[in-house]
Amino acid sequence: MHNKHKIIILAALAILSVALFISYDLGYWQYTLPRRIEKVAAIVLTGGAIAFSSVIFQTITNNRILTPSILGLDSLYLFLQTFIVYIFGSTNIIIMNKNLNFLLCVSLMIIFSVLLYILMFKKAGKNIFFILLVGIVFGTLFKSMSSFMEMLIDPNEFQIVQDKSFASFNNVNTDLLYIAAVIFILLGIYVWRFTSIFDVLSLGREHAVNLGIDYDGLVKKMLIVIAIFVSVATALVGPITFLGLLVVNLARELFKTYKHTYLMMGSLLLSVIALVGGEFIVEKVFTFSTTLSVIIDFAGGIYFIYLLLKENKSW
Repeated sequence: MHNKHKIIILAALAILSVALFISYDLGYWQYTLPRRIEKVAAIVLTGGAIAFSSVIFQTITNNRILTPSILGLDSLYLFLQTFIVYIFGSTNIIIMNKNLNFLLCVSLMIIFSVLLYILMFKKAGKNIFFILLVGIVFGTLFKSMSSFMEMLIDPNEFQIVQDKSFASFNNVNTDLLYIAAVIFILLGIYVWRFTSIFDVLSLGREHAVNLGIDYDGLVKKMLIVIAIFVSVATALVGPITFLGLLVVNLARELFKTYKHTYLMMGSLLLSVIALVGGEFIVEKVFTFSTTLSVIIDFAGGIYFIYLLLKENKSW
């Protein structure tokens, strides 16, 4: 089957999933319909941001089992939320005002990423894997500091922090959706111009440089783009660790191509299907007794182990 036909099938499945999610047990539709449309919009934005960032990240690192979460941005988000509650309390305007919280978290996460990239590229001889190592160290540090503060705060305020620790598409702020949509559309248009260059980049640094690609300059730009994508997605709905790993590798298995036009579109559609399906299961099957990130991380964790075993056999 041609890859174009696979894209059409995935698009049809995504549309059917969205239609089922929106129309199932609608009840008082004047109230329910707008809320479900907001959820779907948040799902598409989050799925697109995670899918695009994961495809680009795996391309520049030339590794199928790495995702942007290794840079520690998810841990930084949780640390920021815990720190604000620990210092100011859960009733502070930074926590209560979702717009302010969103802008603050996105700004700090992007600033952290830019500083990390600038300092590490300058000091590490432009070695991207040194950046990944530093990202892992910072991620562990942020997690440890978050855990320490969680043990010290009031139990009632701890519940606020826990709510921030899991991805949720309930009560999405419409203003945040508009901001996230503008950022995603602008970045999406910017990234799409490089799809043919990503095809060359996937050959590796040496081949890309020999073919005239400004490898170091492009990697710097893309790492900042990845940071913005991940920051917006995490600040909008919360961290979803394994989604990128799951959908991008499924897209690679499904399309069997090096062309990033298909890989990015396929990953986006698979993200929408996975998130809509996961949210449907959370609401209708588990009746909100679990969270979407638990389901995604469970499936992604199993697939991650499968990938490790598969790579081990190939060695």
